[in-house]
Amino acid sequence: MMNPLHIPPFHAGKGKPLFFILGPCVIESRHHTLYMAEMLTKMANELSIPFVFKASFDKANRTSIHGFRGPGLEEGLAILQEVRETFHMPVLTDIHDAGQAKAVAAVVDILQIPAFLSRQTDLLAAAAATEKVVNIKKGQFLAPWDMKEAVNKCFESGNQQVMLTERGSCFGYNNLVADMRAIPEMQKLDVPVVFDATHSAQLPGGRGNETGGMREFVPTLAKSAVAAGADGIFMEIHHDPDHALSDSATQWPLDKTFELISELKILAAIIRS
Repeated sequence: MMNPLHIPPFHAGKGKPLFFILGPCVIESRHHTLYMAEMLTKMANELSIPFVFKASFDKANRTSIHGFRGPGLEEGLAILQEVRETFHMPVLTDIHDAGQAKAVAAVVDILQIPAFLSRQTDLLAAAAATEKVVNIKKGQFLAPWDMKEAVNKCFESGNQQVMLTERGSCFGYNNLVADMRAIPEMQKLDVPVVFDATHSAQLPGGRGNETGGMREFVPTLAKSAVAAGADGIFMEIHHDPDHALSDSATQWPLDKTFELISELKILAAIIRS
């Protein structure tokens, strides 16, 4: 088991500083993605925080067939490669089927397994086989301790560079609840645990043809997760969330991100001392 993990240029996990995974939900365009990467890189440098940039080339899990999905694999990877080479930070993106793993691993540092796919054996094994860090999002339908077998699928495929992300659990219809006990429970698996503060504020399908959410609770959830001992915080960030092409109800505003991260950094220092 590798805890902490090495995500060049930093280490994440046990005994290491709180790190952040930040970026827009989906690649809306080359220009927008590079702009967001530039702004977040400047912020991370000013705050001296370990930082991973995230953006998805395809959002396969949409409420409606008409929902915006992104530019697709080829164009999306070209944009992510440009981000990585321009701003010199680690990059994360999702994969949705085993056939994408090798191509994506050639460009990014972390392969992310979406929550609804967290039990898919072939997908986990293919991601692990790339020897890149694998971030498995806990399924909304799974208990924290159920993630043991998802982790083992990667370990037994020859890759111990694994981390888990809590993103809320189904709570009745069109609602999620974030159980902070999940963080220490999953840390018992001896892997770093991240908390996804923006997806945990979702109301899945809450707008009928798209997912709703309660963005105002993102800071409360993020602070609670830091207090519970999370190793990292995941937040989707957008310069104009209300007009974002995906997850417009929960992405956090870019102009409020510096203040929130500053508070989380201070809280982490207090908790960890």
